[in-house]
Amino acid sequence: MQSPNPLGKADQTLSRNMTLLAHHELGGFGGLGEGISLQITADGRRILWVAHESAPKNFSGIDVTDPKNPNLIVQTDLPHMQVRSNSLDVFGNILAVAYQTQVVGLKPAGVDLFDISVPEQPKLLSHFDCSGPHSRGVHALWFVDGKYIHMSSGSEDFEPTHPLDDQFYRILDVTDPTQPFEAGRWWYPGTRKGDISPPPPRMPKLDTGYRVHNTNVFPREPNRAYVGYIDGGAFVLDIEDMKNIKVISHWNHSPPLNGFIHTVLPLFDRGLWIVSDECVMDDGADWPKLVWVVDARNEENPVSIGTFPMPNPEVFTKRGGRFGAHNLHENLPIPGSFYSDTIIIGTFFNGGVRVFDTTNPYRVEEIAYYVPGAPKLSPAGAIQINDVFVDENAIVYAIDRFGGGVYILEMNI
Repeated sequence: MQSPNPLGKADQTLSRNMTLLAHHELGGFGGLGEGISLQITADGRRILWVAHESAPKNFSGIDVTDPKNPNLIVQTDLPHMQVRSNSLDVFGNILAVAYQTQVVGLKPAGVDLFDISVPEQPKLLSHFDCSGPHSRGVHALWFVDGKYIHMSSGSEDFEPTHPLDDQFYRILDVTDPTQPFEAGRWWYPGTRKGDISPPPPRMPKLDTGYRVHNTNVFPREPNRAYVGYIDGGAFVLDIEDMKNIKVISHWNHSPPLNGFIHTVLPLFDRGLWIVSDECVMDDGADWPKLVWVVDARNEENPVSIGTFPMPNPEVFTKRGGRFGAHNLHENLPIPGSFYSDTIIIGTFFNGGVRVFDTTNPYRVEEIAYYVPGAPKLSPAGAIQINDVFVDENAIVYAIDRFGGGVYILEMNI
């Protein structure tokens, strides 16, 4: 184990109970977004699919059958420089990719579905258009059951009351992946022009919008959607009738904090939610951005009971780029995914990838971390670990936002 130096420079690697198995820079296009998923092919290969943070690349496939020797097998291009494929998910041999444009009104803005039964040759099955005069398309999607895509999206017929509120919760039926169609939608009351409800109050310090980010729906509770609504807080929605979605519960810490709830991860058997914020500003300007433990045994009255321990912000806010919470490994209910109702793995930008034991939810313990040194030519001057996927063998795949590519790690816990 390499001992962490609390005053260390951003080019130094810090680690505890995690070992680097391999590192792949994806041919110089190692800036990766929030899309990472695993496919297990019919012949037993394991393909890691990753979405790129920005143009010119769309998505890449990496053969990680031997995690110590990853091999890039396919890398695709975007149609122009003002679109990105920030998010993706895989179910079986179907890859779903989200497209978001830099400004409203551009295309492609929506979701593509690909047949990846031959991973080296993705074949487009369909495109669901979410473009419009007030839409940037789809920011994030969730696809784990082969039937529905849950997503943060704009649409042609949605005009927000404020430009920052342009993405709401939409459900696509993709039972026939060649003919996807909308099955339901819900938005924060007052965020659409024409709503009876008044527009919600803007955040007084950092207004990042009343828009949806993650939209998690698990097959074991298919009538519940766990939604991070950024400044709007955390919602649990009853989606049994997708044409008449209802709010079950709502929890928010902002104000007085700085908004941007990102992920709501339910630990069903324990009656807990793990809720992550997202840091969106460099050098600690929007600190604190934390991971919260919420007691949700009464889902209509969720109560915060603590936060995850964090490394010293006095040090990490000075290392370069963003520092604070972001994505979690979300116990994806797909083959090859790690599941635990106590061990939580998350990403913290220049704080790297970090592992926590929540056995005692009132006193969460950090048990491992890996903070790579700054990637070459990183504009942040430090690592910016953006997303994470953990396989059933506890192999951790962490990705950098700007240039570092994929870090493949082994947890020694």
